[in-house]
Amino acid sequence: MADIIILNARVLTMTQKMPRAEALAIAGNKVVALSTTADMRGLVTAKTRVIDAGGRTVLPGFIDSHVHLFQGSAELDFLAVGGMTDLAEVGRKVLAYADARPDEPLVLAVGAFYELFEGLPTSPRTALDAILGGRPFAVLGADLHTAWGNTKALEKAGVLHGAPMPEGSTVVMGADGLADGTLIETGAFGPVLALSRTGGRDMLGYVTGADPDPAATPAQRRADKDLLLKGLDHVAAHGITGLHNMDGNFYQLELLSELEEEGRLKARVQVPFHLKNFDPLERLEEAAEMHRRYRGDKVWSGRVKMFIDGVFESRTGLKINAYPDDPQNHGEAVFAPSHFNEACRIADGMGLQISVHAIGDLAVQRVLDGYEAAQAANGKRDARHRIEHIELITAADIDRMKRLDVVASMQPRHAAFGGFFDPPVPNTVFFDDECERAYAWQTIRDKAIPLAFSTDWPVVPVDAMANMQSAMAPRDLGPGWLDQRQGLMDTLHSYTAMNAWMGFREGLHGSLTPGLAADVVVLDGDIESWDPGAMSTLPIALTVCDGQVTYDAGRL
Repeated sequence: MADIIILNARVLTMTQKMPRAEALAIAGNKVVALSTTADMRGLVTAKTRVIDAGGRTVLPGFIDSHVHLFQGSAELDFLAVGGMTDLAEVGRKVLAYADARPDEPLVLAVGAFYELFEGLPTSPRTALDAILGGRPFAVLGADLHTAWGNTKALEKAGVLHGAPMPEGSTVVMGADGLADGTLIETGAFGPVLALSRTGGRDMLGYVTGADPDPAATPAQRRADKDLLLKGLDHVAAHGITGLHNMDGNFYQLELLSELEEEGRLKARVQVPFHLKNFDPLERLEEAAEMHRRYRGDKVWSGRVKMFIDGVFESRTGLKINAYPDDPQNHGEAVFAPSHFNEACRIADGMGLQISVHAIGDLAVQRVLDGYEAAQAANGKRDARHRIEHIELITAADIDRMKRLDVVASMQPRHAAFGGFFDPPVPNTVFFDDECERAYAWQTIRDKAIPLAFSTDWPVVPVDAMANMQSAMAPRDLGPGWLDQRQGLMDTLHSYTAMNAWMGFREGLHGSLTPGLAADVVVLDGDIESWDPGAMSTLPIALTVCDGQVTYDAGRL
């Protein structure tokens, strides 16, 4: 009989065979029945938790297919300055935060917008010194691609006088021969973030893809697991039951596996192997070992993550046309094309999935070149290789994505019209004729290319409902920008069944089907009658992962 039964619901199953139901039953960790409320009452026993949904929507648990779990968890405990554009106001928050934490080894503000450092009369380093000069202090950009440090932080990290950097990373130097405080990409800001109370362990999967060296102590491992638990509680409160991490190392897999063994893991998490541009390609053997060692239902690997470029905000995203406000700059290539193509060939030959950060249209072109080279060398298979972000793309490469069976993994709140970040000033990032090729959700969907949605938390909050609002009710930026708005069912599919399929988990979760995992979210309202422009106000009432309640708002 059933352990949990949800009655009087508007169940959207995300399946074609039975798209709707009134009631759902869970036994153990499986969905066991979908039916009418009247029929389901016969499964009720004295031990069954019966939930009257009262017309609320019930969905498969959301799957956020692009997150940085360890970093997002850590950022919950640092100073959040997202959305602030006045450095003086940030300074007041920093001083209060620093005073309350006199032993903090690095005062770290997170989620900063680039506008904080635009038009300063001094260097960012000097501006941060004026706020807090006596202690190491740094500000991490919302996009996780740039940080800014004061003199103490730069000096302690060993980059005040510059330092050798891997390709694509830059310590910006000032006229005085010292670092001006701007640290572009992980190679530059990694040493500064390693000064934080986490020792930078939360960032290692992103910065180096390696494990802590020296190895984490037992006390550090306990602290890191507690940190991850805080993040997992946070995502469960947003109706999320599955995560595809976008950085990784063996250390994260070990911590998550321990949490699973302890019965404390509240979401399914895939962790990739992160190949950096300075790594020998022999390191891909570690990716194969991750895949062999971790392939469970709740913790698994099987994927290689790479970066091919940076981001538009720092003008490091790779573009075919140069930046309008920087006519000699086409962005920064993280990998040389031949190096990247060979990495794709090897990883694909190992049977691994590949996902690559590609922002600009030249970056997308080079990723497709790598996938095409791998397919030519190894033959075509059901690889489900992914491109992450795709903020600008050519029509020819949309066609090539379709031909190569590549998955589009996109983030609605990143878009210029997503409502979270302000759109770029005209003729700074995009030329006018590029706008119609930017953030091309519907254009890609119309070509029948698999399209998955996610947040890239902590770049933007891991709020699934707010992210869906950006997809369904984007801003109108006027002439030159195509209408890329998404329908409700397409958006929900891209947050559930599509993300499960993209992770080769469609036979486990992603839909409400008898025999599949009991990963369920109950919304506190009827999503089909909710205003798309107010989707962020629709609360989560209940989250269930693997048959266990992971979040309960107490409304049912």
